[in-house]
Amino acid sequence: MSPSQKQEGLVDSLWKFLASVKLTIVLLITLACASIFGTLIPQNASPAEYIQAFGPILYRIFWVLDIFDMYHSWWFQFLILMLAINIVVCSFDRLSATWQIIFAKNPKFNPERFQRLSNKQEFNETGSAQTLSQVYSPIIAKYFRYQTVTNSGKGTYLFAERGRWTRLGVYVVHLSVVILLIGGLIGSIFGFEGFVNIAEGESAQTIRLRNVNQVRELDFVIRCDDFDVSFYETGTPKEFRSKLTIIEGGQEALTKDIIVNDPLRYKGISIYQASYGSLAPDRMTLKFTSNASGMAYEIPAKVGGTIDIPEAGGQFTVTEFQPQAVFRGTNLGETIVGRLQPKGDTSPADIMLPVRFPSFDKMRKGDWVISVGNIEPRYYTGLQIAKDPGVWVVYTGFTLMIVGFVITFFLSHQRICVAILPNDTGSSVTVAGMATKNKLGMENRIRKITAKLSVARV
Repeated sequence: MSPSQKQEGLVDSLWKFLASVKLTIVLLITLACASIFGTLIPQNASPAEYIQAFGPILYRIFWVLDIFDMYHSWWFQFLILMLAINIVVCSFDRLSATWQIIFAKNPKFNPERFQRLSNKQEFNETGSAQTLSQVYSPIIAKYFRYQTVTNSGKGTYLFAERGRWTRLGVYVVHLSVVILLIGGLIGSIFGFEGFVNIAEGESAQTIRLRNVNQVRELDFVIRCDDFDVSFYETGTPKEFRSKLTIIEGGQEALTKDIIVNDPLRYKGISIYQASYGSLAPDRMTLKFTSNASGMAYEIPAKVGGTIDIPEAGGQFTVTEFQPQAVFRGTNLGETIVGRLQPKGDTSPADIMLPVRFPSFDKMRKGDWVISVGNIEPRYYTGLQIAKDPGVWVVYTGFTLMIVGFVITFFLSHQRICVAILPNDTGSSVTVAGMATKNKLGMENRIRKITAKLSVARV
């Protein structure tokens, strides 16, 4: 055997392997089993969780096989690629015969095949075959786009058909599956998904990737200008909204309020409202009540800031906020801690101001009673940052799949044969038809056409 023959034999063998339906079944079963593993085994958890759940030996095996990030693993992507190639080769391997049927300029038909069909209607006419064919041809043309008339020694045959192109419906479905697989691969390889928490008034340019637990820097800055949350009467969150601004090159490029399921999209990156949380407040209102004059003053303050006490009472500096302050073994809850510097040479005093105990400072017996008027709540917004360059490819695949299903299941290739054969009284007319789908609908059409042909005037 020559080298060229060996090469041709190898190519033929490879083509048959890729065009095998058995390969399709094996790939689908393998992907299904892998998906079950991906569902049962949590993805992208911490190594400690996996070691605790499976032990060190299984953990190493799963880690080598990339089971913990299976949908981004090389072997899972290889299976998807193989399935796409298999579908393409299978389609090409079976397309040639269908192609000849669809695009044949003069399709051949066998009258005897139509005569053997059960779906047929017969009646007799007095006119000749040639005359009847001329009368019937315009009627049939209303139902079928292609029509041809054939004369033989036995009689005249009118052959008509429509919907040859509908045989391509299954290939449209195949193409849509391939496009869906390609879109998934593009998103898996070139896309990313990460998270970031941004406090009100602050900005971020780096996110933590979900799949690989790495940090990724964005090409722009995300600033959280404001965050609002509303609650039901039960205390559960009703809606949380973030006002975000995109800053690129030092310039504000886009500002938008986002809520759940209404993301901000910028340069192919989607920013979703995912969660929120509370932060230590940095702004509040303090109430100063003078024991000498009885006057009460409410003054805005912030953590780290120093305010002047009215009536030349000195200064007060807010040093910190403690969510759970403890005083002599008692939990005071949210507490403002500060330093009071009275007027004169009096030494400063560190005092605690519990939010839920406004008269707590009276125990100090100073010239002023200080309490917390209100605390401005401060939140951070939890954002999900995702980029999927294959999403439009996937949308295209879904659209094509719907079109392919409509063609495959609701449209059909219909053929009809009207045989006009001479007899003792004139001619016998037989109307027979076939369809690739919806045989009952084709039977109704045959009866309808036969009724019109039988009353046509010669």
